[in-house]
Amino acid sequence: MKNLFSVLFAATLLVNVAFAQVKWSVDPAHTNVLFAVNHLGISMVDGQFKKLEGAVETKSVEDFNNATVGFTIDVNSIDTRIEARDGHLKSDDFFNAEKFPTITFKNAVLKKAGKSKYTLTGDLTIRDVTKKVTFDVVQNNGIITDPWGKTRAGFTAKTTINRLDYNIKYNDKLPSGVAAVAANVEIVVNTELVKN
Repeated sequence: MKNLFSVLFAATLLVNVAFAQVKWSVDPAHTNVLFAVNHLGISMVDGQFKKLEGAVETKSVEDFNNATVGFTIDVNSIDTRIEARDGHLKSDDFFNAEKFPTITFKNAVLKKAGKSKYTLTGDLTIRDVTKKVTFDVVQNNGIITDPWGKTRAGFTAKTTINRLDYNIKYNDKLPSGVAAVAANVEIVVNTELVKN
């Protein structure tokens, strides 16, 4: 009976180890969400969201393939360096921050796509619309131990979305028919993770 108990205990331990998840937190001091959109057909206007939270889970410290990813972004933290423009972007013409104060990216899975390259596909919710979005991701310089003994990893993710798909319908046009603000928005997420 004692031997049977030992075998069962060992098997349980092996199962728990096999399914153990490594949890990582997004370091907000070294993470940003940047966006850029064409203005009047002649230039790019950019900005960022300054407040966000996120978490990642991997099967091991060394392997990010099949990692699960989630982000929540504070819409009211939008910053384009122009206060009046930020206020307009928070209005119902764009994000309607009062009614929809967060942007979320959930149920996302990271898939290996080459050396230090991944794709990240998940559910992006802006306003009241949720759509599948895929980012192209590059892991920056592997995994390191910082001077304070913490394990860190960094990634850069890029994608382009059509804002009209998310009910961001602002559509002023020049007499020539060119949109004042283009439909396509380029997004870059620079993320630094810290192992919990």
